[in-house]
Amino acid sequence: MTILTQDQTKRICDRVLSFSKADECTVTVSGGRNGNIRFARNAVSTAGLADDTSIAVQVAFGKRQGTATINEFDDKSLEKVVRRAEELARLAPENPEFMPAVGKQEYKASQTFAKRTADIDPEYRAQVAAYSIEACKKNHLVAAGFFTDNASFQAVANSNGVFGHQETTQLDYTCTVRTEDGRGSGWVKRNARDAARFDAREAIEVAVEKAMRSVDAKALEPGRYTVILEPAATSDLLSYMFFGFDARSADEGRSFLSKKGGANRLGDKLFDEQVNIWSDPWNPDVAVVPWDSNSMLARQRMDVIKNGKVANLGYSRYWAKKKGVAATGLPGNFIMAGTDKSTADLIANTKKGVLVTRTWYIRMVDPQSVLLTGLTRDGTFYIENGKIKHPIKNFRFNESPVTMLNNIEEIGKPVVIGGEESPFSMMLPAMKVRDFNFTSLSDAV
Repeated sequence: MTILTQDQTKRICDRVLSFSKADECTVTVSGGRNGNIRFARNAVSTAGLADDTSIAVQVAFGKRQGTATINEFDDKSLEKVVRRAEELARLAPENPEFMPAVGKQEYKASQTFAKRTADIDPEYRAQVAAYSIEACKKNHLVAAGFFTDNASFQAVANSNGVFGHQETTQLDYTCTVRTEDGRGSGWVKRNARDAARFDAREAIEVAVEKAMRSVDAKALEPGRYTVILEPAATSDLLSYMFFGFDARSADEGRSFLSKKGGANRLGDKLFDEQVNIWSDPWNPDVAVVPWDSNSMLARQRMDVIKNGKVANLGYSRYWAKKKGVAATGLPGNFIMAGTDKSTADLIANTKKGVLVTRTWYIRMVDPQSVLLTGLTRDGTFYIENGKIKHPIKNFRFNESPVTMLNNIEEIGKPVVIGGEESPFSMMLPAMKVRDFNFTSLSDAV
């Protein structure tokens, strides 16, 4: 599939807008190419390439809205999708929280596209799988993994003069490595915008080493331990907390940032002073599209937590108007400040503790405290006197990332990492935290 250029999407958007008879019209043109290869039991199981392009048109008559989509671009089809959206709008009930289309925005382009990633072909994907499988066969291990790459574009426009166009690329790699007898397991995850920053051989060696070292795990009594969470474990826990930085849910008493009486905790110190987290669409490592796709508002660099204090909350246009404050484009990424310390450095500074490779099967227990439950998996180790002493059986934990960020002892070097169930791009460090609550043992490796 050819990625549409800015000139091409501008012509399409202008044409759609010219057909509209509604009070207002918003257009989104998007498309992409998604490649993948999957392997299991040391053999490739599936591989594929999918591409799609579509147009979504949303119109409004007063407070009545209608949306229709189509994947054809000739004039007849473009007019057809506009008429369909208008028909639906006339049938729809009034939206009590309706907000008119945004006014003209200034979108500052971000570096979300890398040609090297866009040029990934079947041979490249096969080589990633080959490196993974060969490294495991060599060590009498079994690999199962998934590699995906994406090149896409998105354009937005409306009848108030808004227009934006952005091209993006992304690759993701995960691999689980088991011993042949199933007694040891290792895992690795890598995310990158630019394929130049991805090394499949380096990645698989991490999983291989963890699998080989995790054999014959010993049981450790459940309890509260000093824990070193690798970045993958950190991201999966913090993702749940990031969803709570929404002003409306806080004001309505539905989040950990709520106060009695309908207030929120903006400005309150809730975390250790070492905690600094912000959003920046233009960060070169985790750049994102410079507009919020829901509201079409331009994104800005925004502090989320500053020296342990809640620095900002996200306001939708409706809630901002209700509260008399400025609306904000929702963040697309989260970046946490760290140090130059590696995970090995954190281990070396630990007298007794537990190293967690990843967390898995996480579920929310209490949204108002962000209490989570889940399991460690694929490489959990006991640390003594600055060294990994032996593998230990996995735990179930009950812990809140809010509490976790209050119990920080050391922070490592931030790396690009995506959460398993998160829409955000993230750059997060490994962390050493005290009193992490392990509640029971798990026999799974």
